[in-house]
Amino acid sequence: MHVKVISPERAVFDGEAESVVAPAYDGLVGILNRHAPFLTLLGEGVLRVRHAGATSVFTIAGGFLQVADNTVRVVADHAETT
Repeated sequence: MHVKVISPERAVFDGEAESVVAPAYDGLVGILNRHAPFLTLLGEGVLRVRHAGATSVFTIAGGFLQVADNTVRVVADHAETT
C-alpha cells in the first residue's frame, strides 16, 4: 500500500509500506494492505510506518487519517520524525 504522511510544513513520508499504526483520537488504529475505506481523527502520539524491513517513527498531533484505494493519507496538524 502507498503511505503519505503530511504536515503543514512538508511531506514527512511518501512511499510503499506493509503496515501503519496510528494514534486515533480514541485509541490506536492499525492499517494493513487492502484495508477497507476508513477515515478517523487523529490524537497525539506515535505513528509507526513499517516498510522494507524498517520502521519509520513520527510524533504526530491532530489531523486525520484516510484509507482509500490501498492508499493511506495521514494529514497531521503537527508531525516530526523521531
